[in-house]
Amino acid sequence: MTSYLKLFLCTGMLIAYCANLRAQDDILVPKQASEYVRIYKPDGDYFCGPDTPELKEDKWYDEWVPNDHTFVKGDDGKWHIFGITHPLVETKPLNKGIHQGEYASFHAVSLTTSFKETVKEHHYNDLSKVLTPKDRPGEIPANHAPYIIKKDALYQMVYGHSPIRLAVSSNLYDWEPKGELFSDADGARDPNLLFYKGIYYLTYCSIKSVRMVTSKDFMNWSDPSTILQTNKFDPESPTLLFHNNTFYLFVCAWEDDWDGKEIQGAYTQKAYVYNSDDLTDFGIDQENEITILKAHAPEIFQGEDGQWYISSVEWPYRGISIDRLEWDSK
Repeated sequence: MTSYLKLFLCTGMLIAYCANLRAQDDILVPKQASEYVRIYKPDGDYFCGPDTPELKEDKWYDEWVPNDHTFVKGDDGKWHIFGITHPLVETKPLNKGIHQGEYASFHAVSLTTSFKETVKEHHYNDLSKVLTPKDRPGEIPANHAPYIIKKDALYQMVYGHSPIRLAVSSNLYDWEPKGELFSDADGARDPNLLFYKGIYYLTYCSIKSVRMVTSKDFMNWSDPSTILQTNKFDPESPTLLFHNNTFYLFVCAWEDDWDGKEIQGAYTQKAYVYNSDDLTDFGIDQENEITILKAHAPEIFQGEDGQWYISSVEWPYRGISIDRLEWDSK
């Protein structure tokens, strides 16, 4: 090999190495302020039914437990939260009734039009629940983990669990179910949406994996592909976002370490964060992990002033809590 060629190859390797170092240096890592504020706690309500072993239709229950949720700013300028909810069930053993009655979405709305001003204790007002089983004839009773995106002047709500279904609204108050979007033979739960360069990327959790389907028209969806394999835990509540010219995937972890002594212990507050320049590949297990946050079923989003926030449910308090999120150099 000539000296010139050797020099050329070494120079190329050095450039590639330096470029890789620069790319690593440019990765921003989300960090929490660790100052959670509980902005929403559910009011008591009548259970919509149908009956479960421990819950009765039309019976009043004082304590309700929310779970996976979504934030959306409406045309009225106010912030709306939708999410899983059900009356508190304390069976023996606790895991027998931990998710009974998750049949409708709670709906809460802010009093102001600035998200920063909504981050106050018990700021959000509880409204009537939406998309009960009676509102969705022909569907399974479960109504889990809604996520909302606006398209063609309509709010599009996707929800699970499998089959992943769709409902639409022009105002966030009145919803019309549209039926099934897609299903997965291994199950699909906790849908999340990213619209990027003209394509809708819908991520969801399945067996030891986060998977993705794509669509250009929100009607015809691709076959599912796995974007993260999690052999060490069962993934929950994914959030995929594009920030600082790269992609981040936030995934809550159910690691089967609940001792069954307290309800809140079933809502694990560990959220892994992964980074990749390829939104279809976040690797296997810890391959692309960059940090771990303290939150259950977190949503990651910005206020009007650009400030980032992370939400958490059932931890550290019952209801929805908000913490500030900053992005620091790795």
